[in-house]
Amino acid sequence: MSDAARPLEGLLVVSIEQAVAAPLCTVRLADAGARVVKIERPEGETARHYDSTVEGMSAYFVWLNRGKESAVLDLKAEHDLALLHRMVSRADVFVQNLAPGAIDRLGLSADTIVEKFPRLIAVNIVGYGQDTPYAAMRAYDMLVQAESGICAVTGTPDTACKIGISAADIATGMNAHAAILEALLAREKSGRGRVVEIAMFDGMADWMAVPLLHYEYAGRETGRYGLAHASIYPYRPYACRDGAVVVAIQQNSEWKRFCVSVLQRQDLFADGRFATNAWRVANRAALDAEIEPIFAAIDREEAIRRLDAAQIAWGRASEIRDLPSHKALRRTEIELPNGKRIAVPMPAGRRDGFEIIPKVPALGADTDRIRSEFAA
Repeated sequence: MSDAARPLEGLLVVSIEQAVAAPLCTVRLADAGARVVKIERPEGETARHYDSTVEGMSAYFVWLNRGKESAVLDLKAEHDLALLHRMVSRADVFVQNLAPGAIDRLGLSADTIVEKFPRLIAVNIVGYGQDTPYAAMRAYDMLVQAESGICAVTGTPDTACKIGISAADIATGMNAHAAILEALLAREKSGRGRVVEIAMFDGMADWMAVPLLHYEYAGRETGRYGLAHASIYPYRPYACRDGAVVVAIQQNSEWKRFCVSVLQRQDLFADGRFATNAWRVANRAALDAEIEPIFAAIDREEAIRRLDAAQIAWGRASEIRDLPSHKALRRTEIELPNGKRIAVPMPAGRRDGFEIIPKVPALGADTDRIRSEFAA
């Protein structure tokens, strides 16, 4: 990897992390060249034990911990807690997603950090804002999706669903990563670090901004429409003779081309019921009654040919089994503790793979070296 691809070279990150949110944040830092020391309890962090899918290791752990060091510490023991404090004193970034109040009991409260480690960027990942009545609530991905209303707008009219991946955790990790980069830039100017709180609920509430605004300003509750869009139409899959194609119409110019060239029904463009997106949304059932038979009468390739000719956006509703061979999927290699290499999706924003293949650490692989390096 070129120097330009390792802009965080020389940065020391200490992280007491588990599960998804904090590890996702720190793996992005490691990918960019930071040294990330992951503090684990003797039995290993939570995600090590979710499954044993990848050569005996958890798929979650393999995904989120490449390029890190693992040190096993017993933070209830005085000498290991003192070691942690020495590590933090030399760190640029400290990340933690322990249960509410746990970090204070370790002597690393926000006030302590500001006083003792003025250049440190400390990121506390929590479920809910610590100035809210929910501060002490335990928070897991699905619980936060449900609390924030994400599930209320996801699924079918009859069934509310969570997003099928750990969306709340992933959003939180991305928000934490962005906050760290902002804080690093600010430290270059001021010489001072900062303490940052990243709440899972805040990230999901931000994602819910459009349904919230629709409700507060129009009194309209966003419905659940499966694979169809709630407020843009037609934006949904249509079944052809041999499979479905997902169609996206966002502008009236696209709507006209769709009617004339794809549906070959110019009269639909002239129909006042469908003249604007708002009217198409309001009359979606009537519109589908016109569109569905047209797609049902042709093969998917013919539908795609028409859509391409009309410059209309489309996609296929891929199954999981389709993803490994997807033509847009880019991969990079990582190395497991047993020396075997596997291919994982390339992180967004990277054009090339890693020149030095990052390793997923075995539990406690770096403990002895770190004890020596940070000895009193």
